[in-house]
Amino acid sequence: MAQSIPMHQQHHSTRLGGRAHPHADDNVEKEYDRLRDLARAEASKRSSCFDRAHEAYERGDGAEAKHLSNEGKAHAAKMDEYNKQASEYIFRENNAMDRVAEDTIDLHGQFVEEAEDILEARIRDAQARGQTHLHVIVGKGNHSVNHVQKIKPRVERVCQELGLQYKTEENEGRMYVNLAGQKVDHMPPLPSRRSGDGGAGFGASQPSQAKPPTSRPQQQQQQQEQQGDDSEDMQKKILSKIVSKLGDCCVVM
Repeated sequence: MAQSIPMHQQHHSTRLGGRAHPHADDNVEKEYDRLRDLARAEASKRSSCFDRAHEAYERGDGAEAKHLSNEGKAHAAKMDEYNKQASEYIFRENNAMDRVAEDTIDLHGQFVEEAEDILEARIRDAQARGQTHLHVIVGKGNHSVNHVQKIKPRVERVCQELGLQYKTEENEGRMYVNLAGQKVDHMPPLPSRRSGDGGAGFGASQPSQAKPPTSRPQQQQQQQEQQGDDSEDMQKKILSKIVSKLGDCCVVM
């Protein structure tokens, strides 16, 4: 009985922007690179096993072909796990409360397929929270082949599939997405907080309510604590939604 041997699989290693962590933290960058390097090593071992399995099958050695195929699948599983760890790790670092505002998501360091899943989960979470817009840091493509932006077309496709209007901001490494499905007739307000890729994070565009002078410090502290809790909860929700998807997102059959 003929056995089906997995064909050679292609591993996508396109990431966004020059640095996965655009906040000048070399330790974070090193840990991210370590995880991606481990994934690439497993991808190489996987491909070697599948190639040898195919050769064994062609010469009629079914037992060896099956053994090598199973070994290749094991390496593929390890590759997926390392990539998942890298994606989640850099997402948490780049989207910490002190680095981007609540209405901003930074996709630096993500593979294109990973970024798509993360963005879709974030959009749905933001809509459930009643947010009206989202600023998406996509990178300018300065370090991509021919300086072509990889993630921006995918963000546009996600928005189109979800029926959302969007517009490139003054910094072409950022995009503004209207989460209510309304047309974007004008550019959003100027950023109120700095972020990566030479771009900026944004504070909430809602006007703040007046506060009595005597209670302002206490209210500011409470707001910061609440934003921190909301940011952590939001990250946990997003990461939990994409865990099941990231296993296959970086491999094309």
